Amino acid sequence: MTGFIPRGPADRARTPAPAEAADRARTSAPVEAVDHARTSIDHARTLAGQVQALAGGEVTAEALAERALADIARTQPTINAFRLVRAEAALAEARDADRRLAAGELSPLLGVVVAVKDDMDVAGEPTAFGCPGDFPPKSADSEAVRRLRAAGAVIVGKTNTPELGQWPYTEGTAFGETRNPWSAEHTPGGSSGGAAAAVAAGIVPVALGSDGAGSVRIPAGWTNLVGVKPQRGRISTWPEAESFRGITCFGPLARTVADAALLLHVASGRHPGDLHVPPAVDVRSAATRDPGRLRIALSFRPAFAAVRHRLDPAVRARVLAIAERLAALGHEVAEEDPRYGPIGLTFVPRSTAGVREWVGRVPQARLLDPRTRANARNGRFLGGGVQRLARAAEGPLRRRVGEIFRRYGRGRRTDADYGHTAAARRGPRRAR
Repeated sequence: MTGFIPRGPADRARTPAPAEAADRARTSAPVEAVDHARTSIDHARTLAGQVQALAGGEVTAEALAERALADIARTQPTINAFRLVRAEAALAEARDADRRLAAGELSPLLGVVVAVKDDMDVAGEPTAFGCPGDFPPKSADSEAVRRLRAAGAVIVGKTNTPELGQWPYTEGTAFGETRNPWSAEHTPGGSSGGAAAAVAAGIVPVALGSDGAGSVRIPAGWTNLVGVKPQRGRISTWPEAESFRGITCFGPLARTVADAALLLHVASGRHPGDLHVPPAVDVRSAATRDPGRLRIALSFRPAFAAVRHRLDPAVRARVLAIAERLAALGHEVAEEDPRYGPIGLTFVPRSTAGVREWVGRVPQARLLDPRTRANARNGRFLGGGVQRLARAAEGPLRRRVGEIFRRYGRGRRTDADYGHTAAARRGPRRAR
């Protein structure tokens, strides 16, 4: 496809945002994971719906926690979303939330049950990050988890991830394989596959994952969720000043744009030790305001390919269908590829350095996957000057890729508001 996709009616009273269009597309539900399969988004199982129900006294936090724990027990044999379940602690936190609600306390997530990926610290629990072995309990929450608790959230458990978040599927010797709630024969993706599976199955309304090279976005695409990789520092990664040499960010997984915005809003904020401190933004307002007519650059080109690859026909068809939907809603859509440059070459030294650092913390490193140990060795070989060159290239590459937001459309000077592309070149692979 070349040129501009035909616009929809020009006299719309309001032009829906791309995010709103995506929410409208989520009209069917997982059929494998839970027995409350739905044909549309169940408001009572959204984050916004549960906040509203708790505030109105229509449900108790304890009841929500009990339901989540029952769903976990029922789905673990098939979906296997959780590495660790905090049953007693979650119920105690929920009862405390009910007492605070009864006393009239107002907090953004008071009593809502959420999950976090197993690369975030929860006080009193180990952080294994998908690795086998016996890990000691952490003495304090990660900053992001601390903010969730401060907002009143009940942390029901920690979700599965492959070893050190290295692969776009979620499996490992430590926990087995996590499966997709839409089809248990397929992976939910990775590395935030457990978090995505927990949300897609309706076990929790939202979960916090992490993303370096698609680890939130790929599972979101493969489980029909909203996934956001925000900029560095938007959600603190402390006790890491930056994660994986500045590659990895924490981000929300949710079933609606409004829920993703609320979780991002609550989890956002800096720790004094953070290396990256972006300016504050009002994401909740951004998710609901009228965007006007947007200019959207459509790209079918994968970002990390060393040689030019084509999208799987099924993936390309879905990307095109969404682009056509956006055009029909009144937005201006044109096919234009970002100038990615050698992003992959600069990514590898930084990612393997992060693996090497994490492997040094694993109590029984001999139990790790041979690929993990190999990547840790590569992190040592690609240190020093190679690492410095990779970091030095970040600024020029960022400006190069960002050109598409200043110039797109053949022969035209304009600004693109958004880029629309595939989260992955292929769809989810079959589970093993």
